[in-house]
Amino acid sequence: MTKLSFLDLVNVREGETSADAIRRVGPLAAHVEAHGYHRYWIAEHHGMTGVAAAATSLIIAEAGRTTSRIRIGSGGIMLPNHSPLVIAEQFGTLDALFPDRIDLGLGRAPGADNRVARALRRDFMQEAEEFPRNVVELRAHFTGDPDLGLIAVPGRGAQVEMWILGSSLFGAQLAAALGMPYAFASHFAPDLLDEALEIYRRDFRPSQHLREPYAAAALSAVAADTTEEGIFIASSIIQNFVALRTGRPGRLPPPQENYIETLDPAISGMLAHTLQCSAFGSVEDVTQGLRRFIKRTQVDEVIVHSPAYDPEVRMKSVALIAKAFEGVEQATPASQDR
Repeated sequence: MTKLSFLDLVNVREGETSADAIRRVGPLAAHVEAHGYHRYWIAEHHGMTGVAAAATSLIIAEAGRTTSRIRIGSGGIMLPNHSPLVIAEQFGTLDALFPDRIDLGLGRAPGADNRVARALRRDFMQEAEEFPRNVVELRAHFTGDPDLGLIAVPGRGAQVEMWILGSSLFGAQLAAALGMPYAFASHFAPDLLDEALEIYRRDFRPSQHLREPYAAAALSAVAADTTEEGIFIASSIIQNFVALRTGRPGRLPPPQENYIETLDPAISGMLAHTLQCSAFGSVEDVTQGLRRFIKRTQVDEVIVHSPAYDPEVRMKSVALIAKAFEGVEQATPASQDR
């Protein structure tokens, strides 16, 4: 059975601080768990006034504090920003706090610009090239490979579920080669979705960690009582996408009536392409969108990205998306329970 999971960027709304956004994580994670989602993931970003998840492992711990069953983790940690040992220690600590619930999704992108790279004292080009080796090294810290010559404490023996994340073919190839689960960021970069999933499944090599390919893909979704209300609420995320793609990233703005109609045709075309993996509207609209997405991708999990300007409206959307998912005729059985 296909699973439903949740991605949180810890968006900072216009008129509030990062602290306000972070304080919403615990209640939101508990709400997501209560409505039957399988995972709650946090994405690492740096230097962005509209995203408060830079200290990703700390945000994950906050989600763990208010939940008891749902898997929690990163979607993802941008490994070029970090030493594998440090990430092994951080996620080993999370596993000690919340055993058998921790996911570690790994991305190759920096999640930042060159100014942040300099501040992090990292060479992103070199670290990106070293990404496969660093993934293997990180996994070895968890398994306690004696060839490393040191022990990650905490870390060694931690039951952390590692994933490869991506929006290109590289991640699909690496996940297949290493026998790891794979998640595609189709909510903002849909171009290579179908080809990446095909490559991952075709080239997958079983490992001691995973016997069969296991794939997830992301979908932007907002659900409300009516089609019009859902589209109105979603105008906040749409404004955010436009601002990001036109070089003006900022805080999450309030919704705006008929926002798309105000856009230049070129921007509207870009937006329609970028948001091809989205479902905005009523419960029935979102059910149909989920059904089309699952039929297209045959994924084992759908990871929804669902921000909204009003926190209470977002909570309602989370519940309605779960209701919409219940109405989806499952396109294909998952390869295995996870």
